[in-house]
Amino acid sequence: MRMNTTDFRDLPNSEKLRLVTELWNEIASSPEPIVVPPEVLQEASRRSAELDDNPSLAIDDDELWRRVDG
Repeated sequence: MRMNTTDFRDLPNSEKLRLVTELWNEIASSPEPIVVPPEVLQEASRRSAELDDNPSLAIDDDELWRRVDG
């Protein structure tokens, strides 16, 4: 089934989050392997190395939730 993602633009954020959560739960419960593209793995490695080199770039839990709630 092919969905047109432009249909999601008009949904309120609460509905988008509900759909994302439902999709995430479906993916997590599936036995199908998840293939992560090499460029995504490379970017994750780059970001990890960047944080290792400069830990001050990271934010703490309080700052995380301030940004989420703000």
